[in-house]
Amino acid sequence: MSFDPFDWIDEEACRRAAAGLVRTLRPRPAAPGLLDLASNDYLGLTRHPAVTAAAAEAARAWGAGSTGSRLVTGSTALHAELENELAEFCGFEAALVLSSGYAANLAAVTALSGHGSLIVSDAGNHASIVDGCRLSRAATAVVPHADPDAVRKALQSHEGRALTVTDSVFSVDGDAAPLPRLADVCRTEGAALLVDDAHGLGVLGEGGRGALAAAGLAGGGGIVTTLTLSKSLGSQGGAVLGPARVIEHLVNTARTFIFDTGLAPAAVGAALGSLRLLRREPERAGRARAVAAALYERLTAAGLTAVRPDAAVVSVRAPSAEAAVRWAADCRTAGIAVGCFRPPSVPDGVSRLRLTARADLTEEEIATAVSVVRRTAPVS
Repeated sequence: MSFDPFDWIDEEACRRAAAGLVRTLRPRPAAPGLLDLASNDYLGLTRHPAVTAAAAEAARAWGAGSTGSRLVTGSTALHAELENELAEFCGFEAALVLSSGYAANLAAVTALSGHGSLIVSDAGNHASIVDGCRLSRAATAVVPHADPDAVRKALQSHEGRALTVTDSVFSVDGDAAPLPRLADVCRTEGAALLVDDAHGLGVLGEGGRGALAAAGLAGGGGIVTTLTLSKSLGSQGGAVLGPARVIEHLVNTARTFIFDTGLAPAAVGAALGSLRLLRREPERAGRARAVAAALYERLTAAGLTAVRPDAAVVSVRAPSAEAAVRWAADCRTAGIAVGCFRPPSVPDGVSRLRLTARADLTEEEIATAVSVVRRTAPVS
């Protein structure tokens, strides 16, 4: 009998299937024919003619790929333009563009911590932050969700360098972190504050300048933020924004920046196109919030349990993981694409549908979405 070193994978697959946790890829066509409330295209810019034209122009001018890491051949004048405009738009001194939001969080968390330091991380933080903590070699204290007093206690238990890290808007329920109180705690205790604003950029703040701008904290001392270019800006990639000396430190120490190929020019061009479009049409940010509020109000009026959105994510509770999967599938059959979050992807173990508001949804589309979600809701 021959030995197969991957037999353990079959056993793991059987356990996932028994628990109802099998993930599958579902390639979508270019024109899927579904009303999209599942993606993170909050401002409806992914297919905007100005954005796709900017991507095509960048590819023609600079080529299909960046050709190397940012420190070798992968930095173009276009990358510098995007970094300068992102920093200015969001109110920070400098910015650094990476190949993904995931890479940006790994870069910021690991480069700003390290052996002998402390990271205080919110229990609801994104997986990229969790992985950054694991890779950092720092001591990590995971504190209860959105609890500045717990952050204070954790910081007071440590002597030396410390970093508090939090999402600005949490991706599961769409609730916002108490940023002003967290900033006060960090200032008092001498810790740096790192905020992942993936779900705030383009939705919160004046003209979509982000959660830190909305809280009056943009560019503040001891504050760094990470962004993704793949949500409100409809492109791909990530960025770290903060004081110039912090960005220079990342250029010299962040492994996901130093050893990764630079972001492709088309993605850089698309992000620039979206950012410039948002400057011209700042009302898109408010419209995304208004759509989220309308979805929440109508779903709760229909008797469903939803979390009041602080940005563009609307979370609707399901009675079980199995019910959530069936509910999402029934919505798809009825023509609506929605997200489905279930354990182990949710920190509280509660399964839910995740609806994402888009600034370009019409009143008729909002009504259709609410009708389908309500009609297909499982009986608890």
